[in-house]
Amino acid sequence: MKTEEKKRGSSSRFWPWMIASVLFRLLLVYFSKNLHLSSRPEVSNPLTSLRRLAEGYWLKQLSVSPYAGSMYHGSPLLLSILGPLTALRLEGQPEHLLCSLLFVLVDIINALLIRATGRCLQVAYGQSLKSLDLVKQSETSGIILSGDLAALVYLWNPFTIVACIGLSTSPVENMAVIVSLYGACTGLVPLAAFGWVIATHLSLYPAILIVPVILMLGCGSDAPPNKVFMQKKHKKSDTQVIFSWKRPVRFLFWSIMWGIYVLVLCGISVRQYGGLWEMIRRTYGFILTVEDLSPNIGVLWYFFAEVFDFFRSFFLIVFHMNILFMVLPLAIRLKHRPAFMAFVYIAIIAIFKSYPSVGDSALYLGLLALFANELAGKWWILFIYFICSVSS
Repeated sequence: MKTEEKKRGSSSRFWPWMIASVLFRLLLVYFSKNLHLSSRPEVSNPLTSLRRLAEGYWLKQLSVSPYAGSMYHGSPLLLSILGPLTALRLEGQPEHLLCSLLFVLVDIINALLIRATGRCLQVAYGQSLKSLDLVKQSETSGIILSGDLAALVYLWNPFTIVACIGLSTSPVENMAVIVSLYGACTGLVPLAAFGWVIATHLSLYPAILIVPVILMLGCGSDAPPNKVFMQKKHKKSDTQVIFSWKRPVRFLFWSIMWGIYVLVLCGISVRQYGGLWEMIRRTYGFILTVEDLSPNIGVLWYFFAEVFDFFRSFFLIVFHMNILFMVLPLAIRLKHRPAFMAFVYIAIIAIFKSYPSVGDSALYLGLLALFANELAGKWWILFIYFICSVSS
């Protein structure tokens, strides 16, 4: 009864804070012209700048390839969706007002999905405690409603607000990642596959999230390691987590179907501008080769501005393989907690990707609150939280 009352009380406190965050964003949108956030390198980079997207849409309207020159390097699907909004002008209103309102809506959807994901993870966390006969202890100590907390942390994170008001497309990329995690946590295989395909299509790096997503679909989002059951002297046959291949196979099937569908749409969009190969070269090739060395919050632009051309290819391979080298060890160590593994992967991507922005940091810093129960009492995590914020 106390737990139910606590949930109702937390929900009643969640909505006023959420509405306040929306009103705060709308207020900043009205004064966005004076803030000049869209020109800040911390907010917009060559892949997330709405101004570059508007330039690409303008070129496409003139029957010129949107990838002509060196302005636009994003998805043609994103160009088709956001491009018309950048061309609309409302008299007496801030520039790109409709895009700003759309990004506010995307932030709201992201927060609600994080909240729903947090509730699913909390149920899995409670089941883990129940399997270890710790339910009474958890009820007396109190379980933090991590979903509500994570949603509010995401909404009120200055990085999230700046990315939204600064007309960065990062919130859209973040939404695809969150949709994939939500689908994996709730067992909605087509939704998880759709989110993963779109996230990979938009920024490439989320491809490594296929590991935690498959584990979440195969054995659940949270479970104590088998050695804990051995220490508790449980019967292994009753408590051992068994991996089921049914959902992962369906996930791979739906991923292939969604991937083909996205490629077909992209092929139709760029068929008169060089086709899919030109799109891949101008988007994924641009990400991997780090052609634009304009300053951002990452380290690759500075490093490759200083390195000799003779060593450039070698260090490109080293920097990108650095992310892949972390995938397997983390998967082995955190295979029983794939949701937390996904959070770690997202943090690694935000720190080591070639063109990071504050929108990438906003996602993993918000997702950290999903694990408030597991990290409760561990004050050292606040130090890591601060270091990650500064480094990103």
